[in-house]
Amino acid sequence: MDRIEPFTGPDCTLHGMRVLVAPDKFKGTLSARDAAEAMAAGVHRAVPEAQTEVIPMADGGEGTLNALADALGGERIFERVQGPLGDPVEAPYALIPEAEGALAVVEMATASGLALVPERRRDPTRTTTFGTGQLILAACRAGARRVIVCIGGSATNDGGAGMAQAVGVRLLDAEGRDLPPGGAALLPLARIDLSGLDPSVKAATVTIATDVDNPFVGPLGASVVYGPQKGATPADVALLDQALRHFAAVIRRDVGVDVREVPGAGAAGGLGGGLVAFLGGRMKPGIDVVMEAVKLRERMEGAALALTGEGSTDEQSLHGKAVSGVLRAAEEMRVPAVVLSGRVSVDIPGARVISLVERFGKERAMTRARQSLEEAAFDVTRDTLSGEGHDQGR
Repeated sequence: MDRIEPFTGPDCTLHGMRVLVAPDKFKGTLSARDAAEAMAAGVHRAVPEAQTEVIPMADGGEGTLNALADALGGERIFERVQGPLGDPVEAPYALIPEAEGALAVVEMATASGLALVPERRRDPTRTTTFGTGQLILAACRAGARRVIVCIGGSATNDGGAGMAQAVGVRLLDAEGRDLPPGGAALLPLARIDLSGLDPSVKAATVTIATDVDNPFVGPLGASVVYGPQKGATPADVALLDQALRHFAAVIRRDVGVDVREVPGAGAAGGLGGGLVAFLGGRMKPGIDVVMEAVKLRERMEGAALALTGEGSTDEQSLHGKAVSGVLRAAEEMRVPAVVLSGRVSVDIPGARVISLVERFGKERAMTRARQSLEEAAFDVTRDTLSGEGHDQGR
């Protein structure tokens, strides 16, 4: 499966040859940046004259902030924010300079994620997205005019209510009091007041990176599908779905947005819907967000070879993961592409896929991942671009 035929296309002159290196993280062993640097080292060993363009990748989930900051030269800024249950956490956002203002990247999981809540304390009737809103507010006040919000891995089911409150939206009960945090607290909601929405947030363009299309409520909605994995009992699920239905009705009346009609509004416990309703957010598949941000197609043009990879290439890799995006761009740009992954459990039609575990054995692939990845990239580059013998250069 991993024997590569020499590439004989128009870019196969060694001088000026460019190789695009765009892997995702190898979870548990290498960050996307580390994996890319290992691949690039292998390329240079095989063809010293080659130019490498290193683009750490992600799919909109965990690691997207770091990948975009690395690829685009951004700064990571840490803020002390409220965690899912109100406990303080140090959470980052990335600020990336642009011609007008800046691009900010926020990963909601760093402020409102399930991993921040011990299993015994998980309770989506109480958890809040307030900390995610604090990160968005901080980024906009720091000069961000575009914000990418990655919304995987949430501990919450509040429909983005906490996020909205953090940026200045008031959610009021019949007595004019601000609602407390949590999805269950939405039931007494009587009125939404947008007048306090922070001007810097209001002026920003928000893109929502998500790979799910669950609706806000109902049998496929946020509460029913994702509530149980966040600690919700059957009674909690019914209560939360009722609360989000009420929230959606008040949003429609007071904000003029029907989140029940927005595919993906149920992502991250309804945070997707809240970002659409209160910040005018636009939903996009995570990998497409990343590809556009790093200008992958433009940077792919004219390359002699593209290398990508991830820790485990499986069935999910075919559906919206970073590797599938790189392969799609390579096909569109007519650039030969090879996948170098730790483990491989699925064939990718039309793609060349190499498993480090199969080539080097499980122990070496795991404990010496960087060296193994560099060696695999060396082999692939030599065989693909120079056509030299497989054992030469060892």
